[in-house]
Amino acid sequence: MNVAPTALGTVRSLASLVRLSHSVFALPFALLSLLAATDGRPELGTLLWVVLAVVAARTAAMAYNRIADRVIDAANPRTAVRELPRGAISLRTAWLLVLASAALFLFACWRLAPVCLYLGVPTLLWLLGYSHVKRFSALCHLWLGVALGLSPVAAWLAADGAFGPRLWTPAVLGAGVATWVAGFDVLYACQDEAFDRAHGLHSLPVRLGAARAMWVARGLHALALVGFAAFGGMVPLGRAYDLGIVVAGALLFWQHRLLRPGDLRHIHTAFFTANGTLAILMFAAGCADLYWLAPRR
Repeated sequence: MNVAPTALGTVRSLASLVRLSHSVFALPFALLSLLAATDGRPELGTLLWVVLAVVAARTAAMAYNRIADRVIDAANPRTAVRELPRGAISLRTAWLLVLASAALFLFACWRLAPVCLYLGVPTLLWLLGYSHVKRFSALCHLWLGVALGLSPVAAWLAADGAFGPRLWTPAVLGAGVATWVAGFDVLYACQDEAFDRAHGLHSLPVRLGAARAMWVARGLHALALVGFAAFGGMVPLGRAYDLGIVVAGALLFWQHRLLRPGDLRHIHTAFFTANGTLAILMFAAGCADLYWLAPRR
């Protein structure tokens, strides 16, 4: 009689374990890249396999991160309530999720193009490797940024099926995504500055202090806007996308206004609301140009 509720609870715990809703950060940019590569007319199969690949890769990486950090998470009061430390998910179940998601990602790569499969394994290793970088380098934020910044390049490559000069366009978008993600990850890491320093973990807040790290985050976000704008010019996209960049800049400004060294009360609003809205907005603005407005072609 309790099988269905128990199964539903497990599914909910697994979704919470990997923060499935945070797929909103990478997926919109991967889809924008795919649509730009195909002039807004991707094959349905390609579209579905790209979505599956992005979600599966992120799920594998996030589940592995929770496994790698389970001891650290248990010691940190902020993260002790996560699923593995409090026993809501077993270690075996978490490993099964990693393996199943990784296999699904590689299968999706195989269905997209041979070159995607060849690059799938090193991409997966990079994604999983992020979980260990903070143990030896304060550049862990950039590592995470590159991990998410690969998605626009991979999506464009899935459309083309081979390397070519056109890949410079999604590479510029990927650089924008990488600096955007690195910037908000620096801000997010400020809340663990004292814990990380006490436990020998590395981050820019630990290396520089929260105040200076926040200035680095501002610089990274300025570079992100440059990358987004350059991508729009290379595709090219039109005025809706330009307006999207302006609003994205306002969201990033608001994000930084919400946070101060020693005052991170609004970190969740700054982290998820501002950045999730930005990603969806940029995708919608690109779609407006691709499908409804006259692009600068």
